[in-house]
Amino acid sequence: MNAITKNIPNSITCLNLLSGCFACLFAYKGEYDIVALCIGLSALFDFLDGMAARLLHAYSPMGKELDSLADLISFGLAPGFMAMHFMLYDSVFHGINDSYQIWWALSALLIPVFSALRLAKFNIDARQTTSFIGLPVPANALFWIGICQAGLQIEDKACGYAIVCLVILFSFLLISEIPMFSLKFKNLKLKENYLRYLILIAAAIFLIFFGLAGLAATIGLYIILSLLTAKKH
Repeated sequence: MNAITKNIPNSITCLNLLSGCFACLFAYKGEYDIVALCIGLSALFDFLDGMAARLLHAYSPMGKELDSLADLISFGLAPGFMAMHFMLYDSVFHGINDSYQIWWALSALLIPVFSALRLAKFNIDARQTTSFIGLPVPANALFWIGICQAGLQIEDKACGYAIVCLVILFSFLLISEIPMFSLKFKNLKLKENYLRYLILIAAAIFLIFFGLAGLAATIGLYIILSLLTAKKH
């Protein structure tokens, strides 16, 4: 295998990282739609780098570590910045005592902190080869895109306190021992993928009726189905 082929997966991972960096920049400016686009591109590159590694048989320890570092920026830091900007400028906290406001908003930084813990745990946990233990960081990022979009639609902007509660809840979910099924398809058989098809259908319906805010409902459904499946087994 030549050097160019060997580095194709890592190059795609770097595109994931670059998209995440742009997401952070636009989150700082409050451009939530562009943040969603950048995180969506990161998710696409995150899928493609794994596919490229499998097709080219170009696995490497460096690639595994680089993938986690890119995911931390794209799916941890970017949604954390977005949630923090929302609490500073688009929630009930805007306009109150500055020091009080900042302390509430800083709680959003728990998102990248616990995302880092989740990724580190994933790298050393042999149980997570075909499914997950705890909420995957890309799913967490999609949830925060949806929540910030939903928050913008609430005219009284009184959801700041709810955001703080959700930060704490989802930080726990990231490092929890709750089994969650993978959303990746290994084949197209309905019997083996009925939950994944259900999530896709629900996501399409939520997005049609609620726009990007529907992503929060989609991830909520994913968590509920994972809990029900875990209880069944």
